[in-house]
Amino acid sequence: MTDDVTGVPGTVRPAFAGVDHAALTVTDLATSERFWVDVLGFTVVLDLGSGLLCIHKGTGFTLGLLRPDDATGGAFDHRATGLDHLGLAARDRDELVAWQQRLERHGVEHSPIQDEPLGHHLNFRGPDGLALELYAPSPRYAAARAELRSRDVPDAELRALAASRLGLGDLVADRP
Repeated sequence: MTDDVTGVPGTVRPAFAGVDHAALTVTDLATSERFWVDVLGFTVVLDLGSGLLCIHKGTGFTLGLLRPDDATGGAFDHRATGLDHLGLAARDRDELVAWQQRLERHGVEHSPIQDEPLGHHLNFRGPDGLALELYAPSPRYAAARAELRSRDVPDAELRALAASRLGLGDLVADRP
């Protein structure tokens, strides 16, 4: 087999199983803890003094909230090089409506739910201005993603899938 990126015969590109965790540097641990626990449903499992380890029971997603003693900087700026936003998964648009209502009950400002060809999203900010998005894929996009998880799809086929089944023909990247 040949790695489809390097082109080196006999090599295979290693895979990864998904996103395991995220770690966020915050300005105030207590404020961040309240947001991630009370609003988004995480549970604090470790208190490291200068940081917390939180797990979301429904998904197993692990989140570190860190406040190093020598931390610098201020509020999050999505325009700075680095993270633009953190996207969290919702099952469907109805679940986004439930999230919208929950955010409102907790006084969290948010965008209206945006309906796009690939799915629906609801944007809001966490403590320190961290840009967050709750995203629910369209049925067509969810089916395409399920297919990608079910088998090894060559890059060219993936681009063809994006062009035909997702209706993104003009946007598909032209890469070797």
